[in-house]
Amino acid sequence: MNILRSRLHRLTQHLPILIEQLPDDSLLDAWQVLQPLYYDLYMLVAIQESMLSIKPGDALTYEEALRLLNLPPDYFSHAE
Repeated sequence: MNILRSRLHRLTQHLPILIEQLPDDSLLDAWQVLQPLYYDLYMLVAIQESMLSIKPGDALTYEEALRLLNLPPDYFSHAE
């Protein structure tokens, strides 16, 4: 795993330079490849931060969330 960690560190160090060298028409292609990873990492950080700050009673159960949204309990089972 250390070799993977080393490669990722090396890549992230050179990434700003590589981005600047990309032609404008390639930026959209690069973003389409990186966008899912970007959003996954964003959500992972948000989940980790919430796990540190959530207290008992802060979260809703599935049923409570459906009531808050005013959706019938079987709404998602018929979504297809």
